[in-house]
Amino acid sequence: MKKSPFFTFILKLYFGFKVTRPENAFASNRKIFVVAPHTTNWDFLLGIFLRAAIGLKVQFIAKHTLFKPPFGFFFRWLGGISVNRSKSSNFVDSTVEAIKNYDYISLSLAPEGTRKYTDEFKTGFYWIAQKANLDIILVKFDWGKREVDFSPIFHRTDNAENDIKAIKDYFIGTLGKIPENSYTSKVNL
Repeated sequence: MKKSPFFTFILKLYFGFKVTRPENAFASNRKIFVVAPHTTNWDFLLGIFLRAAIGLKVQFIAKHTLFKPPFGFFFRWLGGISVNRSKSSNFVDSTVEAIKNYDYISLSLAPEGTRKYTDEFKTGFYWIAQKANLDIILVKFDWGKREVDFSPIFHRTDNAENDIKAIKDYFIGTLGKIPENSYTSKVNL
């Protein structure tokens, strides 16, 4: 994708956001963006404008029912990858299976798994990265500072528990559009 001055303008004018360290978004051809906090559907729209502004192709996982007619083509066009998220299906394994043949994958996931307040992250993103051999890039959607920040590649170690804690700690102080629903909102009290 090419950078879009129009979407850069919209990102700044309408949303009032600046993008810091966008070069980190291009650090790998096989990566997973861990985006937090996720407190509103506006985060999806912000992500759509963001990827157009910096010229980044990004895919996202969505439940398979969204890909049925009449709107299925639209979600695929936006970069959606259909995964069965039912209780009988293992989300991590289904996602790994869905992306295994991609030479280029730039997957975006919100680790909270909900737009409501939670004091925990779902760890599926970590295991998807591990099983599919994806680099992890942490992305702050900071509505308080009006900033989107891309971390350098987070290098996994042999200690998943410590890695996940470090990832969670990275987002402390980052506020979502609905601050009381931010993962970190009650951590700092």
